[in-house]
Amino acid sequence: MPNWNLPDLIDHTVLRPDATRGDVLRVCREAIEYSFSVIFVPPSYLAEAVAAVEGHSIRVGAPVGFPLGGHATKTKVTEAIEAVEQGAVVLDMVLNISRLKSGDYDAVRQDIAEVVRATPNSEHKVILETCYLTEQEKITACRLVIEAGADYVKTSTGFGLSGATVDDVRLLKTAVAGQAKVKASGGIRDWKTARAMLEAGADRIGTSAGVAIVNEWRAVRIP
Repeated sequence: MPNWNLPDLIDHTVLRPDATRGDVLRVCREAIEYSFSVIFVPPSYLAEAVAAVEGHSIRVGAPVGFPLGGHATKTKVTEAIEAVEQGAVVLDMVLNISRLKSGDYDAVRQDIAEVVRATPNSEHKVILETCYLTEQEKITACRLVIEAGADYVKTSTGFGLSGATVDDVRLLKTAVAGQAKVKASGGIRDWKTARAMLEAGADRIGTSAGVAIVNEWRAVRIP
């Protein structure tokens, strides 16, 4: 088994529409207890999450253009700037899926690039929502993400028809060719699935089941 430090590879997430303030604060406590390096919370809870993990080496992230991606670019930029002002240092923005599928590649690239330029000190991941894309569209999306200056491609929001697959992670890893990293997200709820994504080339795992996954991983680790 590779020598992964699994908690450091997980973006511990709470983005359900019915998540409460208590859920957000629980995720913050879990991040401290389990040494997750990144948490993702709804934008309206950013300030509280940042305060809850103050003094710990935990980065707080927020979604942008979530979950459909069809927001106007100006709206995405405003969201991103406000998130940073509230303390977010990681931004996961949803690609404009409709524009990509329409062949409006310049618009897709500009949409991403303007968010990246507006928040230069942040880490940027772009969610492709792979369940809606053809293989060629996934490859094209990776190229546009790289050209726009983002750091990662990400498989899924978790709100689409399906989530991450091993085949998609392999495809994205090949398509970015070392010029960006890959985050697998969507439907990853156990160690077996998380491990398969990492073995396929994922650099990070996005999940709301981080505690269960790490507990499984700890149980099977070779002393």
